[in-house]
Amino acid sequence: MAEKLRVVHYLNQFFGGVGGEEHANTPLQILEGKVGPGNVLEQALGDRGTVVATFICGDNYFVEETETVSPQVREGLAKFKPDVVVAGPAFDSGRYGMAAAQMCVMAREAGIPAVTAMHPDNVGYTTFRHDLVCLPTGTQVSEMAAAVGRLAEFAVRLGSGETLGPVADEGYLPTGVRRHIVREKPAWLRAVDMVESRMTGEPFKSEVLIQQYETVPPPAPLKDLSTAKFGLVTSGGLVPRGNPDHQVSGNAQSKFRYSIEDIDELTVDGWESVHGGFNTKYLNTKNPNYVLPLPALRKLEASGEIGPIYPFVFSTVGNGTAVTNAKRFGGEIAAEFKEAGVTAALLVAT
Repeated sequence: MAEKLRVVHYLNQFFGGVGGEEHANTPLQILEGKVGPGNVLEQALGDRGTVVATFICGDNYFVEETETVSPQVREGLAKFKPDVVVAGPAFDSGRYGMAAAQMCVMAREAGIPAVTAMHPDNVGYTTFRHDLVCLPTGTQVSEMAAAVGRLAEFAVRLGSGETLGPVADEGYLPTGVRRHIVREKPAWLRAVDMVESRMTGEPFKSEVLIQQYETVPPPAPLKDLSTAKFGLVTSGGLVPRGNPDHQVSGNAQSKFRYSIEDIDELTVDGWESVHGGFNTKYLNTKNPNYVLPLPALRKLEASGEIGPIYPFVFSTVGNGTAVTNAKRFGGEIAAEFKEAGVTAALLVAT
């Protein structure tokens, strides 16, 4: 390679060395050279490329102030004239993933190839996958060196003008884009070959990509609801009026616990929903029980058709929330329910 590729690297406030969650509203700053994981990136690039600048921004600021950030990004890219942009890796951090994905989109709009890396369930990938070259990662920061090494390889290829091959061959995440190709055999012969391979135990690869999800075995049905102690969970963004805990409307990082002891129904004066994935007007002005049918449950409890209701409800939002976070919420809720003797949980979705 005659000259080193010029690489711009995007990092969030944490990996950029600004600070943690308390600095999530930090505006975009552009520094010359490499910062933090950029040292690993430049080492992986070797004599093929150099990190000429690092763009650092708070997770909240990039996602919430995109109209302000976008012209600043364009100006920075015009100044440093990179051959390729590398964003992240973001792992399973939803806001970081959204920012990294949008950084790549902005670079592509400026005619600059870009690559990022994150967990396949990251909302950044699922939202912008049609416009991304995105490499899969796990959820642990301990994978940083391996993820950055792969990013460096793709950055060199993209920055050199190379056209990537199919997802199945290259290992990046599917974009949903299908390209016409000519194969040596017609489809019916390929199908017969796959059937024969399957019947004889030979290895084969399907041409239909099917996303695999974790299988969770269902619990045994309850035999007697009248003796069951019920715990209530809602992903409808239910909060006390005024949202005192500042529950977010999407991409939840936490779940919240509110007392419903001695409450027979939710009122508009006392409760609301902050969910950003559906229209909350009706429940916020008419009936908040829409996301937690407490009146009906209290009647069943009073009549003895169900056992006692646990005096706290757990609330979060499913809107754009990473699967890893959702699993963590569920594990923590289940642990408290188990300790409290709760034997049945009612999850009210939106």
